[in-house]
Amino acid sequence: MSGPGPGSADRLRLMVASAFWLGLSPVAPGTCGALLGVLIHFAAFALLPPDLCTGALVGALLLVCAANHFLTPWAVAHWKSKDPSHFVLDEVAGYLVVPILFHHGRFWQVALWGFILFRVLDIIKIPPARQIDRELTGSWGIVLDDLVSGCYAVLGLYAMMWIGRSVGFDAWLVSGSG
Repeated sequence: MSGPGPGSADRLRLMVASAFWLGLSPVAPGTCGALLGVLIHFAAFALLPPDLCTGALVGALLLVCAANHFLTPWAVAHWKSKDPSHFVLDEVAGYLVVPILFHHGRFWQVALWGFILFRVLDIIKIPPARQIDRELTGSWGIVLDDLVSGCYAVLGLYAMMWIGRSVGFDAWLVSGSG
């Protein structure tokens, strides 16, 4: 019986680095890859008691960041880019910041608006995310700007919650209760 083929390690790296192939999308690979973060968020929300969700999400974030760190050299060599677009663990990590730091509203509100805000803010890169993206290299250079954008998305959710209450749209934006 033969062992794994010579490409099996690369296939495993590709699967993880591309967030289970979501990041291989020819259109918006970062946005597609970030959907794994939403799936992890949903799994924690649906399968765990509320008092364990945040801890599980922190654990997932740490695992994703560790995978990002260890797979960065491989991804840079594989895709021949210092920040490959199909290497999307940074987007998964950035989204996970949202449900870790924002504990209000209904699941769908946090997932929908948090995802949209995170992706928009990650694309436009408000400082210091822009400087981090341009000046840092390696695994921290790849992931840190996304973590900053995730924090900005959380601030955006708090603003939406306040605006929603003020104008009576909290059922559609972000309500103050869970």
